[in-house]
Amino acid sequence: MNRITVSPEDQLKELKRGTFEILPEEELLKKLKKSFEKQKPLIIKLGADPNRPDIHLGHTVVLQKMRLLQDFGHEVYFLIGDYTAQIGDPTGKNKTRPILTAEDVIENSKSYQEQIGKVLDMTKTKIVFNSEWLGKFSGLDLIKLMSKATVGALLQRDDFSKRYNSSEAIYLHEFVYPVLQGYDSVHLKADLELGGTDQTFNLMMGRQLQHTYEQEPQCILTMPIIEGTDGVNKMSKSLDNYIGLTDTATNMFGKIMSISDELMKKYYLLLSRRPGAEVDAYIAGLNDGSIHPMEGKKNLAAEITGYYHGEAAGKEEREKFESRFTKKQIPDDIQTINKPAGAINLLDLFAELELIKSKSEGRRLIQQNAVKVNFENHSAETLNLEAGEVILKIGKLRMLKIIVG
Repeated sequence: MNRITVSPEDQLKELKRGTFEILPEEELLKKLKKSFEKQKPLIIKLGADPNRPDIHLGHTVVLQKMRLLQDFGHEVYFLIGDYTAQIGDPTGKNKTRPILTAEDVIENSKSYQEQIGKVLDMTKTKIVFNSEWLGKFSGLDLIKLMSKATVGALLQRDDFSKRYNSSEAIYLHEFVYPVLQGYDSVHLKADLELGGTDQTFNLMMGRQLQHTYEQEPQCILTMPIIEGTDGVNKMSKSLDNYIGLTDTATNMFGKIMSISDELMKKYYLLLSRRPGAEVDAYIAGLNDGSIHPMEGKKNLAAEITGYYHGEAAGKEEREKFESRFTKKQIPDDIQTINKPAGAINLLDLFAELELIKSKSEGRRLIQQNAVKVNFENHSAETLNLEAGEVILKIGKLRMLKIIVG
């Protein structure tokens, strides 16, 4: 067993960086002190239902906090809810979620294990499946467990209460989900459970059930939900604003370069693995202007790409980006089209070539000086083509060569 060498106070300080909430914080500090004095690691739990095969950077916000606890010397359990996934977590849903098949669960579980290894030290990670204990429950066992929670308490969940008040159907199996997730903490005797802010109710259910089973209740640590590349919505595959761990190094670097300067600071806070003091100093430099936003973004993109594709890949992608876009060099694989001389509508052209998702996006890019003609800002929706070659740059990552006849 590894010795716990970092003081309880310093552990808590690092754990709090970027954290949304620790409940109760004083109780967690007591647990950390007791663990340090007795050199007995805390049992840390992070659960995930394998309802999707791919993990994106939004999921790593919690995983990286898990890795920090792992590095402190605590005992980390990554719980795959293969049993509860077949019920479906109703959190944040305004309607009943479809139940996964056993085959879906198995396939997604394999993908999860491969991808979390990009963040966690798998030699020190205990992978457990809650079917190992929940699958052995008899009907009577389930009834006894459900008797420890009240309908009134379950209806306090925001999503349940909204559906109840609007006469939307709530099925009994959905009430079972948070109770079973809470029992996972009882089974593991968890000291601390991690999750996103949307999981607070479920995490607190674990704390409540541990109390009824006469265990020392777990503390909970929740992390903020991170916005995707659009800077507005929660990072999500369905919204196509995500940065996947399985993205190529080029795509990962490019997507990070496309985020806003303000969102970059949040990414530094939640996704960088540098020491807290170093990250705080860097964000302060971005705020006071001593660090240029473009430099900061390139550093961040290289750093994160390096985590998942190797440090050399991060450096290589930065050099490629600077060669293409910063030093105004034209890539060898640039998309090339032929057009006759004369006036063209840029929004029509961009939409035809699928360089933009909509004309409103193209119009916004023009208004933000993000469209350049031969590397000079272009503020009109039309362009007069003259014989020769024209290089169009759309946003930060898209380039087009027009050969004008």
